Amino acid sequence: MSTILAFDVYGTLIDTHGLIAKLQKIVGEKANEFSKTWREKQLEYSFRRGLMQNYENFATCTIQALDYTCLYHKTSLSKKQKHELIDGYRTLPAFDDAVDGLSNLKKANYRLYAFSNGRADAVETLLTAAGIRDFFIGIVSVDNLKSFKPNPAVYRYFLRQSGASGNNAWLISSNPFDIIGAISAGMSAAWVQRSKEAIFDPWGIKPTVTVENLRELKEKIG
Repeated sequence: MSTILAFDVYGTLIDTHGLIAKLQKIVGEKANEFSKTWREKQLEYSFRRGLMQNYENFATCTIQALDYTCLYHKTSLSKKQKHELIDGYRTLPAFDDAVDGLSNLKKANYRLYAFSNGRADAVETLLTAAGIRDFFIGIVSVDNLKSFKPNPAVYRYFLRQSGASGNNAWLISSNPFDIIGAISAGMSAAWVQRSKEAIFDPWGIKPTVTVENLRELKEKIG
């Protein structure tokens, strides 16, 4: 059976800081820190809702994280500005290495899936806008389970949906929590360390392989 690759979407394929230019026009010199807080709070809200079993979809987590970020940075945004930012989040750009990396893997007969905390329709729109949707056999969303990564049930759900087993399935992610979750659930996992400053959590669980970008994947997991 061909090896199946589950690609995390936000932060791995898609640049979650792709709104910096728009943020600079709205919040000025706060843009980088604003974007960082927004992303960190978005993930925190998904973790908390998963643990509490008080589910709201990822889009709601994103909106509420934006509201928090405005309060944290003491920045007042109009409804129009918030709408522009949330709308921009639906069409974030792919990283520069995404097309080359995905193309190489598809040519090598790997079976590619997008695997995301986001709703399937939102991920469909996002990948299409970024020009990379056609590389994937399908989209597997955690929304169907009403939970979020790194709940172990989420990774088992991916294996069922893709017809894979832990022996022939890899998770590809830039998020250490996601890598640890997948390995704990019996999958192999490739950590995309996009920055040398990125730190992998010292839990005694290491990535199967580490790459600096998606172009390196084919050689590292082959």
